[in-house]
Amino acid sequence: MSNANQLKQIAINLVRKGKGILAADESNPTCEKRFDSIGVESSFESRNEYRDILFTSDGIDDFISGVILFDETLRQSTTCDKKIPFPELLNSKGIIPGIKVDKGAANLEGFLNEKATAGLDGLDERLAEYYVLGARFAKWRAVITIGDDIPTDACIQANAHSLARYASKCQQAGIVPIVEPEVLMDGTHTIEICNMVTNKVLKIVFEQLSMYNVLFEGIILKPNMIISAIDCPAQADIEKVADMTYACLKETVPENVAGIAFLSGGQSGDLATSHLRKMNEKYHDAPWNLTFSYGRALQHDTLNTWKGKNENRKAAQASFLLRAKNNSLATFGRDIEMLEAK
Repeated sequence: MSNANQLKQIAINLVRKGKGILAADESNPTCEKRFDSIGVESSFESRNEYRDILFTSDGIDDFISGVILFDETLRQSTTCDKKIPFPELLNSKGIIPGIKVDKGAANLEGFLNEKATAGLDGLDERLAEYYVLGARFAKWRAVITIGDDIPTDACIQANAHSLARYASKCQQAGIVPIVEPEVLMDGTHTIEICNMVTNKVLKIVFEQLSMYNVLFEGIILKPNMIISAIDCPAQADIEKVADMTYACLKETVPENVAGIAFLSGGQSGDLATSHLRKMNEKYHDAPWNLTFSYGRALQHDTLNTWKGKNENRKAAQASFLLRAKNNSLATFGRDIEMLEAK
């Protein structure tokens, strides 16, 4: 099988109907914030234990096609006596291991309140190592902030350029790139402003991807939904979010892209799932499968159930599986069982 065909097949498997991607690639500082919220110290051991709870959940493979890992997590193993490396465990369940490869967002020189993602330096070598360790897809997140006179064209171009170079490097390494240009929901802007900015960002991202000869059939797009900013006084309803998101994607995303796996972007678990369900209910003839690549929206219930206590493992896994099941149902446009974390 040629490299192109391998990339296409991996991408297809990641976005197949009824399944989505678990984003478990939180950096150590982010993990510390999440663990602080439940009164648990973030350490190598506690992070390993928590990821073990997620990955060993019985039936995870019914709803999850791939897991994005952090560098540390890719090298960790199960907590049982056998100490099975996480990539090996996931592969045994038919789940594809992935890896976060960007180095985070840094201030963009000369542009106040704007950021560009770092991580291209040494990426070829890291991708080669990650491939040996079992990763078959990767993730690179770019962040676009809406505010007074931003985003600037320079910020959008800088991030689109980096996403394209990253995607090209991944495909040369035999790794499927997840392309994640996130227009943040922070602020007070309306859904119309979010739509205008996201439309512009996606057009420029695909121009850059095309310029770098990236194989569209071998990528997954991880976009934000078109939603009102978190502090906007007028919050758009679920149907409007679904309609505007789909319209934006139809206008900007080539039909030969392998699939679209939405980020949750700070939405509550129930809301992110409801938006996904509505889109699949109304637009079941979309040219791409519309699925999920959620982190906090899949894990919030699990963390709050676990609270660092071993006796809560089974209950935490049940919370995770219910949230994963609901999102699986949402990819079919089916009714879901609402369970927002208390």
